Amino acid sequence: MPVEQSRIAWGKEPAPLWQHIAPRFTNEEDCFASFLAYETAEVIDGVKPGNLINLSDRCQPCGRNMFRLWEKHGRAMLEPTGLELRVLRKRQNNLLLFVFRRSALSDLIERRPVRALLRTAGYPATIDLDAILDELGSRLAEGSFPHEIGLFLGYPLKDVAAFMGLASIPFACQGPWKIYGNPQKSLHVAESHRNSRCRMARRLARTIHPQLCLLNRPPRHRATIFAA
Repeated sequence: MPVEQSRIAWGKEPAPLWQHIAPRFTNEEDCFASFLAYETAEVIDGVKPGNLINLSDRCQPCGRNMFRLWEKHGRAMLEPTGLELRVLRKRQNNLLLFVFRRSALSDLIERRPVRALLRTAGYPATIDLDAILDELGSRLAEGSFPHEIGLFLGYPLKDVAAFMGLASIPFACQGPWKIYGNPQKSLHVAESHRNSRCRMARRLARTIHPQLCLLNRPPRHRATIFAA
């Protein structure tokens, strides 16, 4: 696809918003469980190794404060899910959380091209996931927003490398992130993310037990979609 022809928006309808689903849940724990399931849908589904959740100390349209509910219920709610958590940045009225599946993220950073990009970006030459996440957290704590975070979110390596200026690949199109080179695979990954979010939205629109939506395990065939 010529670059000139591909400088277009992604053109996909976004997934249904959690705010449209939240009024179904009158209990605060159920409401927060639905929020957490929606925000981690792609990780639960196995198509992303991790997701960022930004919590501010203010009420949502449903009338509840997810920042306060996280402090009250969050860690206990995540405990049975198989997902792990890092607080990447903490401010007085804001938290930036990284929720991830350790096995998926470890598999990703053990791949040689991913390790090479992280070393080029100044990360320690190790496959110790906790050391890598410590470095990511320290960069965010300093006030920057490191571009390599796209790797941790399952964005294709070629797109992250090109966006960082580490690969001479022409810009192709704007999706949920900037896509470079042949857009076909990247758009497929983006569509898998969107489909996971839509599936979770449909489940939450039907269920009366949103905490069960957090307990899925990723099917094997989905687990490597973010690998390359």
